[in-house]
Amino acid sequence: MRKSMKALALIMLSGVLVLSLIGCGNNLNVSGQAKGPNTSLPKQINFGILRVPNDETIAISQKIFDKYFTEKGIKCNFIVFDSGVEANKAFASGSIDFASMGHTNAVVALATGLDVELIWIHEVLGEIEALAVKKSSNINSIEDLAGKKIATPFASTSHYSLLNALKNAGIEDQVELLDMQTVDIVAAWERGDIEAAYTWQPSLGKILKDGKVIINSEEMANQGYVTANTKLVRKKFAEQYPDLVASFIACLAEGSKIYRENPNEGASFVAKELQIETQDALEQMQGAIWLSPEELIKEQYLGNSNSTGNFAMIMKDTADFLAQQGFLNKVPIQEEFNNFINPSYIEEAIKILK
Repeated sequence: MRKSMKALALIMLSGVLVLSLIGCGNNLNVSGQAKGPNTSLPKQINFGILRVPNDETIAISQKIFDKYFTEKGIKCNFIVFDSGVEANKAFASGSIDFASMGHTNAVVALATGLDVELIWIHEVLGEIEALAVKKSSNINSIEDLAGKKIATPFASTSHYSLLNALKNAGIEDQVELLDMQTVDIVAAWERGDIEAAYTWQPSLGKILKDGKVIINSEEMANQGYVTANTKLVRKKFAEQYPDLVASFIACLAEGSKIYRENPNEGASFVAKELQIETQDALEQMQGAIWLSPEELIKEQYLGNSNSTGNFAMIMKDTADFLAQQGFLNKVPIQEEFNNFINPSYIEEAIKILK
């Protein structure tokens, strides 16, 4: 297992990245004037997204981006990634401005020197992400996985939770971990190549048709292993266009508010966008904690311009663990994690939303 992760660390920023590009079909606009050394606005912005039921999916489906960005004439492109590993490769090549990813990949982004910063938490993960096994197997506990093959996307939040679950059960060296993208996990599951996988929705829902959950990320969070999906931005872009970043955060906040105030309505929007059943969307969305901008800038999470939040310490703990497992060659110090998180754009977005 250690050899596999060391090899991954060497290749994770290399290789050919295949992107699924979705043009939003509308121009973008921001409220207020762009600040920074260059007051001209970009002709287009590239957003790396995950096709998952989150605030961004609602914002896209309800054309909230148009509300904020249409008048300025900036084209927006939504680029679909299967995982944060792919998004980090795109950041490294300079081909995207924003990207969604699990906080473990945000840790990797900082540790590998990518010029990015964390500006938002989409949701804190719970039942939306889990370790599942075949119902037909004789696996009823984590200890029963000894000698088995387990698939998960390496460097993901699922990978982090799985490694900790295996370590706590004392069988981390008794399993074979397979690095697979979510679509490949579903295919391998259906072929019978694997009996267990730690993944997230919607792939989790597909394998649970004939599977059962052994442990989920909410249970892992209760044991101290908190995971979350985050949003990163290129620092140079943010420095040049801080108003664009704040307006983008406002879009996400509006999408989140729709679900928090009316879960059924939010689920219907997500279902239509992702082409899934509304009830499935609702169950997936209920498996995570959706936070308001005001909650995110509290000490419990990202903190604010005057104080550091607890999430910076969670990220440092995550980095320490990944390094112990041989996945990271360098662990940033706590101050680097403190500086990596920039809540100022959320504070500005709150002003925009008033």
